[in-house]
Amino acid sequence: MRLPLVVGVDGSEQSLRAVDWAADEAALHGLPLRLVHASLWERYEGPALAEDVRELPGEVSGEDILRVAALRAGRRRAGLSVTTEVTVEEPEYVLIHESRSAFAVVVGTRGRGAVADALLGSVSLSVATRAHCPVVVARGDRNPDARHTGVVVGVTETPTAALRFAFEEAQLRQVPLTAVRAWRCPSHRTADHPLLAGDPERMHAERAAGQLRAALADAPPDLELRRRTVEGSAGRMLLAASQEAGLLVIGRRRPKHLGPHLGRVAHQVLHHGQCPVVVVPDP
Repeated sequence: MRLPLVVGVDGSEQSLRAVDWAADEAALHGLPLRLVHASLWERYEGPALAEDVRELPGEVSGEDILRVAALRAGRRRAGLSVTTEVTVEEPEYVLIHESRSAFAVVVGTRGRGAVADALLGSVSLSVATRAHCPVVVARGDRNPDARHTGVVVGVTETPTAALRFAFEEAQLRQVPLTAVRAWRCPSHRTADHPLLAGDPERMHAERAAGQLRAALADAPPDLELRRRTVEGSAGRMLLAASQEAGLLVIGRRRPKHLGPHLGRVAHQVLHHGQCPVVVVPDP
């Protein structure tokens, strides 16, 4: 049996939109959909609930929230295998535990917490940082046609699990893959270095282009690749690319002697990306 696509559902409009996106993805990949609601509280009320949930009579329970989410997924993709589970536990803990046996975990951009102006909810950020499988933050336009506009992946100096994930997603969607490698020419390294004295910008650009070619050497031969090396901030370049993408893929590495954490680029795209963002952990 294939691993499920897991969605964290808290009853907010953002989480129900994540269910919409995940239902389309589960159908595309031929995966079962697993909807999970986790909270230390049993019942909920208040204007932060999605309209579909607020319309329910009486007090709203976790079971009610998942019933609405499952019906919504079924209407969107008929015949989809959908299971649900309510757990009385911290959402972060439950979703990270679920990630051990999931194809991916999908979360919305915001929850129903008190910090209304947060760009990314604390649960989503924590899961993206610590999950054992890819995590999708369902940002941007959820129009089903958007997934066919192309996949973008941020490329580092060496091949990563994120790059392999991007290959597979672009092939499945039958769309081009745009691989972005950013580079910079630090001014403090150009003054006296004999190899950089002539044209330092060109040498940095050529080095980045060579790294990109090497990273893409194992790309499937039938995949349409678009290579992009750009001078400047990797985060800014990926954000710009996300405006026209159906999916943005970035990696997450575990540095030596440090626990799980997200770098600056990951924070930028998770908070400001214009399309769904996938964080893929390296083994």
